Amino acid sequence: MFGINSMLLSVVLEKWYLSFFGVMLFVLANVFPSVAKGGYPSFKFRMIAHGSELLLQFLITTLLSCGIYVYSAFQMLPDSWIKWAISLGCAVLAEFVLFWNGIISVYCSSVQLGIKHRVIGLLCGFIPIANLVCLGIIIKITMSEVNFEIDKAELDKSRNSQKICKTKYPILLVHGVFFRDSAYLNYWGRVPAELAANGAEIYYGNHESAASVDESAKQLAERIKQIVAETGCEKLNIIAHSKGGLDCRKAIACYGVENMTASLTTINTPHRGCGFADYLLTKVSPNVKNKIAAAYNAALKKFGDKNPDFIAAVTDLTQENCNKLNTEVFDSPKVYYQSFGSRLNRAGNGKFPLNFSYNLVKYFDGANDGLVSENSFPWGAKYTYITTNGKRGISHGDMIDLNRENIKGFDIREFYVQILADLKKRGY
Repeated sequence: MFGINSMLLSVVLEKWYLSFFGVMLFVLANVFPSVAKGGYPSFKFRMIAHGSELLLQFLITTLLSCGIYVYSAFQMLPDSWIKWAISLGCAVLAEFVLFWNGIISVYCSSVQLGIKHRVIGLLCGFIPIANLVCLGIIIKITMSEVNFEIDKAELDKSRNSQKICKTKYPILLVHGVFFRDSAYLNYWGRVPAELAANGAEIYYGNHESAASVDESAKQLAERIKQIVAETGCEKLNIIAHSKGGLDCRKAIACYGVENMTASLTTINTPHRGCGFADYLLTKVSPNVKNKIAAAYNAALKKFGDKNPDFIAAVTDLTQENCNKLNTEVFDSPKVYYQSFGSRLNRAGNGKFPLNFSYNLVKYFDGANDGLVSENSFPWGAKYTYITTNGKRGISHGDMIDLNRENIKGFDIREFYVQILADLKKRGY
């Protein structure tokens, strides 16, 4: 506040050195990232905090400065209008720098702002009142993001010695259909880093993204044998999402890795199939179906699949094929099976494309996560159903941290930490 209005103060008080000190303070506040609160997990979050504080200063000083300059106008005009105008120009320039420094910092660093709030911020930027309301929302989101990460960092630090995710056997993360394991864009979002920070040893399935359950099961069985042979770990704890759960069940039962698997945890897996998959495969014309399959297969080849098969992958998600799998593939008594499922409470809270598929799945199968119905999730000795209070809920993608979103009432990273902590307690 002093830095922005130092020119006016120096004029009113006739002490020109105030301008110098004001400019110095203003420059320091804009150049150096936030130091008001320590414990930032990374420089990125320090920059978000810095930008949030600058925007908050901008919001407060803009409102106060308006009052100050209106009052000073009655005192200085018309006799000292030049000094008043120069002071006003300096204040406007200072606010301009303050705002853009802050907004660029949060726009370039924040994950939680998302595309929606960034676009709204740009659209409302030149609309009086609406721009200040929008700015207040941006500040709230980014400050909450920083505080959330600080709390998580402090939690991990407090239990670091416990290594609560250091299970007896390593963890194998198995992705679902139409995705691949990538070093550049992790299918599991921020989850693996959180698990590793708490002591977990993690491996990935590295199988094809679009294949039949049988073909994926063969690939995963080979991957499990490879990890066990290379590490000498004897067994693995498998956590599989979506179709990956079906693939793993068959790998364990049919392809020689029963004795190499300690546990299988399925996340939002369609154990009893997806009703809307049956509908799409039967109602969509063969010509359209083949064109969609060709487009998907071509794209998946570019991402690394050798022989992607869109139709085979989707067909194995139908209720008919899943029921057939359930009658032919049996759980091993040597393996601990458990499952988790979630519910999206309304379509608008699911990110694309789940916001479109939610109502279709609801029509055929009832309550769902945007892709899979509630009655399809349960499998094994233990089943846990998850949602949130209010309208949000938890989608199919939320369960793998697809959008890296901090959801009120549900911490996806801590969810997986507690899964591993429970496996550790059970001796796996």
